[in-house]
Amino acid sequence: MNITQITEDYIKEHPSLRKCLKENLINYSKLARLIIKENHLEKKTNKDAVLIAARRYQTKLKKQQSSEKEIITLLKKSEIEIKNKIVVFVVEKSIYLDNLLDLEKKIKKKTDLFYAIEGTSAFTLITSEKYYDDCISFFKNKIINESRDLVMIIIKSSKDIEVTPGVMSYLFSLFSENEVNVSETLSCWTDTIFVINQNDVEKTIGFLKF
Repeated sequence: MNITQITEDYIKEHPSLRKCLKENLINYSKLARLIIKENHLEKKTNKDAVLIAARRYQTKLKKQQSSEKEIITLLKKSEIEIKNKIVVFVVEKSIYLDNLLDLEKKIKKKTDLFYAIEGTSAFTLITSEKYYDDCISFFKNKIINESRDLVMIIIKSSKDIEVTPGVMSYLFSLFSENEVNVSETLSCWTDTIFVINQNDVEKTIGFLKF
């Protein structure tokens, strides 16, 4: 049993604790008691071991703060684009690939958005709701899942994003802390793309104001 790893994992799983540790707003004794209780460690360890592990982890978090400043500086210079009326289909990988190519050609010919992400057992297709009927027609009984009423958030950054570590992790933490579910995510060079429910747009724009 690794007390350090248990302590760090517990803090990582609770973003609010990580934030408070960074800001020196934690009562370490209470935190140690909480970690011991929730991991059923009462008879296996003592509070001092958890206290030491928590304080060491705070030192790591302090070092991360400098890199967060670089991330925020990068994001302040980024542009945000919003596309509404997005639909996402998950289709079996056994689909007739010519159908996929034909659909892509049709949509791209009209300069509309279309993304196809290949997984191990399925394709995820992201496009405008205006092509909903086309997707149904092309893939019929091969559709595993579909989601409508979605919005695409595109964050357009400078090429510095290539050499700035932790950008995706930082962005995902913002979505998590604000209880916004990310339906799909992808990136292409300087574009970072999130697909979310349309009901979360206002909240998302609020926490993406850097």
